[in-house]
Amino acid sequence: MVAMTKKVKTFEVIFSDPSKVFYSSGDKVAGRIVVEVTEVTRVSTMKVVGVGCAKVEYAKGKRRCREEMEYLKYEETLRLDDHPADTDGSVILRPGNKYEYTFGFELPQQGQLVSSYKGKFGYVQYFVKASMERPSHPVMEAKKFFEVEEPLDVNTPDLMSPTSGMKEKKVTCMFIPDGQVSLNAKIDRKGFCEGEEICIDAKFENTCSRIVVPKAAIVAKHTYQASGRAKVFRQKLSSVRGNHIISGMCDAWQGKTIRVPKIKPSILGCNILRVEYALMIYVHIPGSDKLILELPLVIGSGSSGLSSRTNSMSSQDGSQASNSWVSLQMPSAPPSYCDITRDCRLDTPLTPLLDDYDGGDSPIFMNAPQFQFPPLPAYTEVDEERNSNPRMLPVC
Repeated sequence: MVAMTKKVKTFEVIFSDPSKVFYSSGDKVAGRIVVEVTEVTRVSTMKVVGVGCAKVEYAKGKRRCREEMEYLKYEETLRLDDHPADTDGSVILRPGNKYEYTFGFELPQQGQLVSSYKGKFGYVQYFVKASMERPSHPVMEAKKFFEVEEPLDVNTPDLMSPTSGMKEKKVTCMFIPDGQVSLNAKIDRKGFCEGEEICIDAKFENTCSRIVVPKAAIVAKHTYQASGRAKVFRQKLSSVRGNHIISGMCDAWQGKTIRVPKIKPSILGCNILRVEYALMIYVHIPGSDKLILELPLVIGSGSSGLSSRTNSMSSQDGSQASNSWVSLQMPSAPPSYCDITRDCRLDTPLTPLLDDYDGGDSPIFMNAPQFQFPPLPAYTEVDEERNSNPRMLPVC
């Protein structure tokens, strides 16, 4: 009888294609389990298990809320090729040799898996676990994780259709009505992919006495459900802002863009964990809650099929149009005083007067730019003397 035991030099799981970033439904997960020993070792059983599960766990007061769902379960007992085995199926491994157990299995078809995810209160993970059983020794395990990304097509008619919304808010000061703020926004579709630009058409109206600032942001909403309760975590991913709007004025966005950052696709098919996205268009009102409008987004995998070059050209056209509008508002030649209105210092869209503050109630911070009035225009002044003979005094 061969003396058994003790130390194992190498025990690891290696995938056949280590460069593969992620797997999808129907793909084959294949690899090998590599074993090296420093002493003669008897292995009674070598098992491999493929596991995919979603888990949610968080605290609600003194109670721990937990929930799990299984998406993949594969199990196989492996054999060494061209290696003699005893009648009980065990094999003897010797030092100086490298032993490889091969395995392979296919992932379930589309619609049965959920993309990999790791969040604040839950995760979806997939892994391959190898278990080596030896007589008179505890079971030794090796685990290797792999990513799964389920394809999510955003080229469906529903996701390619436009979506819009309208919101308004009445503003008060010490319970006294102070006008209202309203917004109306629209985007040309709901489905986007990473790196694409969302074009926003919006109109803002301010009839309150405060200076307000329109903004837009892409937000993620993570919903965790466990033990009959739900926990929601919101996260702002990217944002843009517009120009300040003074009392009694309006502003419009025509094709203002915000780029979709590098994010995971939407997760909509899991019963205990969801990841949803939205375009939040809102108006910051000092001393009051924000006026918020959310338009739903679905972030897909791959490409939406729309040309990014077209989006880029649209962005450039919008930028050129914006620059031309600015040039119309700020002529290069100084105007005469008769053409200057009393609100000329508020016409420039390039210098906001309100700090970009997204906290709670806050005072107005005015950073008025230094405005250089044009030089006095040339004109003549009449000085009437007592003898009623006018004398012309040139003034420059």
